[in-house]
This record gives sequence, C-alpha cells and structure tokens, in this order.
Amino acid sequence: MTIYQILKQYWGFSKFRPLQEEIIQSVLNGKDTLALMPTGGGKSLCFQVPALLHPGICIVVSPLIALMKDQVENLKEKGINAVAIISGMGKREVDILLDNCIYGQIKFLYLSPERLLSDLVRERIRHMNVNLIAIDEAHCISQWGYDFRPPYLHLTELRELHPKVPVLALTATATERVVADIQEKLAFKNGQVFRKSFERTNLSYVVFNEENKLRKLIAIAKKIKGTGIVYVRNRRETQEVANQLNQQGISADFYHAGLDTPLRMKKQSDWKTGAIRIMVATNAFGMGIDKADVRFVVHLDLPESLEAYYQEAGRGGRDEKKAYAVLLYNASDKIQLQKRFEQSYPSIEEIKQIYHHLGNYFQLAYGAGGGLSLEFDVADFCSRFNLDAIRTLNALKFLERDEYIALSETVYLPSRVQIMVGQEDIYRFQIEQPGYDAFIKTMLRSYGGIYDHFVPLKETDLAKRIGISKAEVSDILNKLQSLQLISYIPQTDKPHIEFIKQRVDTGHLLINKKYITERYQIHKHQLESVIAYADLELCRSKQLLKYFDEPNAPECGVCDVCLNKKRKSKQEFIANEITNELLILLTTTGRMFLDELVNGIKSGNEKERLAVIQNLLDAGKIKSDGEGYYL
Repeated sequence: MTIYQILKQYWGFSKFRPLQEEIIQSVLNGKDTLALMPTGGGKSLCFQVPALLHPGICIVVSPLIALMKDQVENLKEKGINAVAIISGMGKREVDILLDNCIYGQIKFLYLSPERLLSDLVRERIRHMNVNLIAIDEAHCISQWGYDFRPPYLHLTELRELHPKVPVLALTATATERVVADIQEKLAFKNGQVFRKSFERTNLSYVVFNEENKLRKLIAIAKKIKGTGIVYVRNRRETQEVANQLNQQGISADFYHAGLDTPLRMKKQSDWKTGAIRIMVATNAFGMGIDKADVRFVVHLDLPESLEAYYQEAGRGGRDEKKAYAVLLYNASDKIQLQKRFEQSYPSIEEIKQIYHHLGNYFQLAYGAGGGLSLEFDVADFCSRFNLDAIRTLNALKFLERDEYIALSETVYLPSRVQIMVGQEDIYRFQIEQPGYDAFIKTMLRSYGGIYDHFVPLKETDLAKRIGISKAEVSDILNKLQSLQLISYIPQTDKPHIEFIKQRVDTGHLLINKKYITERYQIHKHQLESVIAYADLELCRSKQLLKYFDEPNAPECGVCDVCLNKKRKSKQEFIANEITNELLILLTTTGRMFLDELVNGIKSGNEKERLAVIQNLLDAGKIKSDGEGYYL
C-alpha cells in the first residue's frame, strides 16, 4: 500500500496539502523531522499516514488532553486502533492499555509528557514495536517558547528507549530560537526542517483602539456574516458578553473550563453544527476544534503573547475563504496586562509557602506522596488558604518546572468497569447471590469486551434498563468491587495534580531562581511585542511574520493599516485631480461663483471638492471676495 492509497482509504483525499508529502517522505526515510505548519495546516496527517504504512505502533506525545481524545475518536471512527493514556486513569487501567500496545493491534498510543515520568510507562514502551515518535506542540520543549512544559524535557528518554526510531516534531508557532532549541532538546540526528510560511493571505488582521469594545463587537457581529469566536480574559466575561450579544438578537453562547464536561461538549457541538452562531470563550476553547468556516475571531483583551494570538486568530478562515482576526484594546488593557505580568512571578518564599499549603491540603506527611495522583480543585485550594489565584497557578508552574509536581488540565473521563474474574466465577456468584443476577446479566448484555478491558459505562443507562435509580447502580457497582469481582472507576471531571517526588520540608525545597529570572525576561519581551503589534501603524501581517522570522514578507494589503494606506493614497490622488481641474478653471475664467466652481469640477464628490477649495483658501493659493473665487 502507498501513502496515496492510505490517504484515499482513510481520509478520502486524492492529494496532500502543501508540505505534507515532503514531511511524510522525510519520516519514511528515517530522518528526524521538524514541521512548522500554521494552525489548521493538517499536521496530524503527517504522522498518521507514515505510521499506517509500516508495522508497529506510533507514539504521539501531546499536552492537550481534549485534542488527544478527539484524535483517538476520529481514528477509531475510521477503523484504526488508537488509545490515549491520560491523567485520571487508574494504574490497572493503564496497565491493560499498555499491554494491548505491546501484544495487541494498537497503531497509535497517545500520551501526555507527564506520563513519561512513570517507570511503568517507560518500561512498557521499551517492549513496544515502535515505528515513529510524534511530538505535537513541540514548542513546549523550549523555555524560549510561549508555553514551556517542563515534562517535555524528558522526551530524550523516550528516544533512548528506541534510538533508531525517527522523531517527527510538529508545531504551529516557533521563532528561530525555538526551532533551534527543539532540535537540540530532542537530540536530532540528520534532522530536516520543513517550514510553511506563517502568512495567511485570506485572513485580514484588524486592530481597533476602542473605549466601548462591546459596542464595536456588536457592530462587527452584525456586519460580518457567519460563525465567530470571541475570546475574553475570564469566565465571568464569557457569560456577560454572550448575554449582551443575545440581547441584540445575535445568537451566542459561552464556554470556559469551569463548566461540566457534558455541558461543554453540548455547547461545542451546537456551535460546530451552526445552532449557535458565536461562541464567547476563554482560551480553553478552540484547541483541536475542526471547524473550517469561522468567519471572524475577535479578541476583547490583549493576548499574553503573539504566539498565542496567532494560534487563536488562526482558527478563522481555515476553508481558505475571507475571514477577519480583530483585536479590540484600549489604554486600560495595557495597564491590566502589565499588572497580570507582575502577578505571574511570585517570590521564592511564596512558592515555598504554596508548596507547604499543598502538602497540608492533601494531608501528606513529609516523605510521603511520591507518585500519587489526586483530583485538585484550584479554586477550593486558593479559598482555603486565602491565596491569589494567578500567583498560585504560576507558583505551581515553577514547582512543576523543578519536578516536584505535575499539574494536568481539566479532563472528563466517563465511568469505566471491567470484570476481574473468569466467567465461571461470575456464574457461580450469580447462583449463590440471586439478588445480583439481573444486574449482572444486564451489564454483560450491555457492554461487550467487559472481561478483557475497561469499558465506558453510563450509570443512568444501566439504571433505566434495570428499573432502579442511578444511586443504586453506583452502590451495586461499589459492592461488586469490594467483593473483588469487578474494577469500577467512577467518572471524573477535575484537573489532577501528581506528586512526582515525595513531600519535602520547605528547607529542602530547591527552586531554580535563575530559571525564574530568565522566564521573566522572555515573558517581558513577549508582552512588549504584543503592545507594539497593537500600537504600531505597520502592516499587521508583516509584523507577525517578522516576529516569526520572516523579515522580508510583503505587505498584506488587507489589514486595517494597509487599507487605511490605500484609502489615504486614493484620497490624495483625488485631491490632486480636483486641484488641477480647479486651477485650470480659474486660469481660463478668471473668477467663478462657488456653485459654478464646484459643478465645473468633474473629479471627486461635492464634499471632497469643497474640502480642496477650503485647503487652497487656507494656503493662500486662491482668494475670495465674499462672492467669487479667483487666483
């Protein structure tokens, strides 16, 4: 089978997008490869196609749980075996999935970089027949990037397990410094870099310095037809702005990470299918959302970095048709951005104090907790110890950098169940305990493969089939688990925190001060770049491309700066034409009334002609005696 046949069979396409084929061939030639492709450029195909061509499994590392789950589901729908190991899964469940990767027919194993910190996972990967290692969001390995994730630094250990297997690193946003850093950190051998220009010719970047941003947003939503995304800074704003849009008769909904997962999924589905026109959201919305016809993306606040802005704005116009990326800001936004920046750098003492509170929150003794993964409610934690949320989250990031903890995003996992004994033991139990017979029979009929692996289970569905309450279903499942007949994991919808090292006292907590200082300087430069992008009257696309090391990019001709320049140029041309006509008229006639003069000029409209006459009067080039005009 060829790569073209795989593309046709599984994706229904007859040809690859630009750069995809070259990247795939590089990987098939056994070369370490770095691919820089804009958001929506089809990065996932670059590792999925070559992995399907050869025997063995492709390991995909990604920090985005929602995106992993989405890709696994898409592959399964195509009949391709794929699994994801994410936080919130129990040790037994992970054990079975890893066994299936070694002995089964799994083609893709998705995992978060934090999982590579586990000896269990690394040892199992050693025994897998790996044909490719794919690193998504590869900029996360570089501290010079905008979204540095310390666990990514362990990816070289993955290489050591399979030194002959090529690595494909993928990212949508990276400067030259980050590109070099990715290759160094991933120990590239005979490496190849493929770079698709970050230019988006169909995307019009627009910036408005606007005091009443909401009024401007409503005007944009009424003027531009089609689907849109509005990004705001916090959860409260999502609901407020969505309500204001709805009051204006504009169909909108809101989205943030604090909503229950089923509700988030419903909102996302309503927006994707067009039931909702505009989604007002925090940056939790958008990663991996494959909607091609987004006509506008509006930011109501200044973003943290141009990398983040480029990714979020790039969700507009993936169908290659005209779309708008609009940034609305004012002077107070700059002050707020600077304030948040300063809040993002807690002192060493604050970091140590928050670590101490963390141990007390989970009631961990000193020397305990190593390898423990626990549900973590950040809001409750901050409330209990009277902590500032922004400083706390950033303190946790620095603790993560020094590998004391690993913090995961909110993840939804449905309830799962597996029968842990043989069929004869279950049958004997049903005879001895007839009260459980109907329940077990319904469960066996409802969930295929329940003896072999964990299967997703909905307590409400089971309750309807048996005719009991959801609470009773949970009670019976917990009882069967206590009898060691099944393994039952209830659904979860919380972020997780893992204690990588056992708890130490704050005197032995070593925080890398040099790293914090470096991050401060990097972050400061990113902020300055954002403010310059908003303030400077230079082609927006050209500014972005220069930031991403494309210094010779042409002016786009469609951003607000370019359009204003065209408008001014056109106005100057018209003013010159009117001036020439007017001077000829007065030279030949000597003196004319205002009406005669205005009607005698053919160029421009009446307003433009009057403006030129006034300018010439002010400059003393023509004169008036109160009635007539003359040279």
